[in-house]
Amino acid sequence: MMAIPRFGSHQGWPLLANGFRPFFLLGSVYAGLAILVWLPVFYGELTLTSAFAPRDWHVHEMLYGYLPAVITGFLFTAIPNWTGRLPLQGTPLLTLVIFWIAGRLGVTFSAETGWLVAMLIDASFLLLVAAAAAREILAGRNWRNLNVVVLVLLLLAGNVAFHLEAHFHGAADTGIRIGIAVVVLLISLIGGRIIPSFTRNWLERENPGRVPAPFGRFDIIVVAIGALALVAWIVSSANRFTGTALVVAGLLHLVRLARWAGDRTGRERLLLILHIGYAFVPLGFLLNAAAAFGIVPVGAGIHAWMAGAAGIMTLAVMTRATLGHTGQQLTASATTQAIYVAIIVAALSRICAVIDPAHSELLLHLAAFTWAAAFFGFALSFGPLLAGADRRNARAGLVV
Repeated sequence: MMAIPRFGSHQGWPLLANGFRPFFLLGSVYAGLAILVWLPVFYGELTLTSAFAPRDWHVHEMLYGYLPAVITGFLFTAIPNWTGRLPLQGTPLLTLVIFWIAGRLGVTFSAETGWLVAMLIDASFLLLVAAAAAREILAGRNWRNLNVVVLVLLLLAGNVAFHLEAHFHGAADTGIRIGIAVVVLLISLIGGRIIPSFTRNWLERENPGRVPAPFGRFDIIVVAIGALALVAWIVSSANRFTGTALVVAGLLHLVRLARWAGDRTGRERLLLILHIGYAFVPLGFLLNAAAAFGIVPVGAGIHAWMAGAAGIMTLAVMTRATLGHTGQQLTASATTQAIYVAIIVAALSRICAVIDPAHSELLLHLAAFTWAAAFFGFALSFGPLLAGADRRNARAGLVV
C-alpha cells in the first residue's frame, strides 16, 4: 500500500521548498559548465587548480558531482511519497546544498586546499544524504526502499576510493568503475519502477492495448545478473569471463526494455525519452563486453552508460518531475523535445568519438556543445518553475 504524502507549507524561498528544486537547477547548470571547462582543459588550453589529473577531475565531477545532485533531488522528492512524511525543506535542505557546492569548490581547488581536505568536504555531502534518507525511510517504516540508501553508501565508498586512488596512485580507475556501476544499478532499479508505471498509466488513458509487463521475478533476475556482471567488471574489466557476463546482462536488459511497450509511446515524448534513455543501459553492457574482447575501445561502453543512460535519464526525470511537482501539464513542449534531441546527439556523438578516432575532434566538440545546450536549455526553460512558488494542483503522486 502506497503511503500518502503530506506537504507542509513553506514560507521561505521557494527554491528550498522541495529537494528537486535547488538540486535540479544547480546540477543542470554545473553539468553544462563542467563540460565547457573540460573541453579546453582536454586540449591543453586551460589549466585547473585541482589535485586530480585533468581526466580524473572531469570524470569525478560528472560521476560524483553532477549525478549525486540529481540523485539527491530525486530522492528527497520521492521519499515523502514513499513514506507519507513531510519533505526535507528550508534550512536542512540548504545545508545539503551548501555541502554540495563546497564539495565542487574543494575538488576544483584541491591543489590549494590539499587532497585530504577536499576529500573530507566532498564525501560529507553523500554521507549527509545517506543519513537523512535513512532517517526518513526508517521513520516511515518504508523498509523496501532502504536498498536505495545502500546504493548511496556504495556511491560514497566509490567517491572515497576515487580520492585515495587518485592521490596514492596518480589516477583513479577502480573508483571510477565503482561509481559507474552504482549509477547503472540505480537506473536499473528506479527506471525499472517508474518507466513501466508511467507507461502503463498513460497507455491505459491515451492508447489502450498492450501495456508493460508488471515488475516481477524476471526483473529481479535481470537486475541481479546485471549487478554480478558489474562486480566482475569492477574487479577486472578486460577478460573473457567479464565479457561473457556483460553480454548476458546486456541481452537480458534488452528483453526487459522490450517488455515495457515503449514502441507505443511515440505520441508522448515525455514517456518515449525514458525508454530511449534506458536503452543505453543494455548498450553500455554490450559495448563494455565488446571492449573486454578487444573489439572496441574501452571508453565506448563507459560513455554509453554515462553520457547516454545517465545523461538522458536524468534529464528525462528532471523534466517530468519538475512539470508534475509544479502543477504543469505532463507533456513535452517543443523546447523540452529540443532538449531531448540535444542530449541524444551528445550521447551518440561521445560514443562515436571513441569508436571513430579519425573524426574524434569534431565529434567531441559536437558532444560537448550539445550536452551543454541540453543542460543549459533545461536550466533556462525550467529554472523559473524550479525557483517559483508551489502550486496547489501539483501532481506529486504521479511523478515519482
